[in-house]
Amino acid sequence: MTEVATARRSRITPEREAELYGAVLDLLREVGYDALTMDAVAARTRSSKATLYRQWGGKPELVAKAIRHNKPGNIADVDTGTLRGDLQALTSREDDCTMQQNAALMRGLFMAVHANPELLQAFKELLIEPEMAEFHRVVQRAVDRGEVRADCPALDYVVHMLVGAFATRTLIDDRPPTQEFLSSYIDAVVLPALGAPVD
Repeated sequence: MTEVATARRSRITPEREAELYGAVLDLLREVGYDALTMDAVAARTRSSKATLYRQWGGKPELVAKAIRHNKPGNIADVDTGTLRGDLQALTSREDDCTMQQNAALMRGLFMAVHANPELLQAFKELLIEPEMAEFHRVVQRAVDRGEVRADCPALDYVVHMLVGAFATRTLIDDRPPTQEFLSSYIDAVVLPALGAPVD
């Protein structure tokens, strides 16, 4: 972390930061990204707009960090000893209700990302790239354990498979993603594609 980022972050407590992120997510669900303003966040959280800009720089960074903060822990920290166990554990970190709320939120944000280069950049730097790196460590452990061949062509598409299942569940089936659906998808699609044990 740079000295500038450290200086900005040091001005706010973790509890206050969590409160602000929660308010941002509430506003996103209520009005969407385009209608969300720093003024609205300041009013909702009884903050000054200057504090928000000093801490986060702008709306794209604030939203991306709020999404990141809302995620249940570090992906790479999940280590059950098997790839199947790791993937199943990752799907069980959020209950079906939370998953449905987050899926609806992300659908709205993906539309905004395509129309807003600054939001896309913030998502890539603060959300997508760190999560891809964490997920790569989970998959690399499976390779190191001998569960997946290092030259398996599906290795480059694991995240695509999982995100695709999550994102298209509503589009194709007109139903929200659930733990049961994702669990069965892992066993039926992801693990066989990788040549990894299913039991």
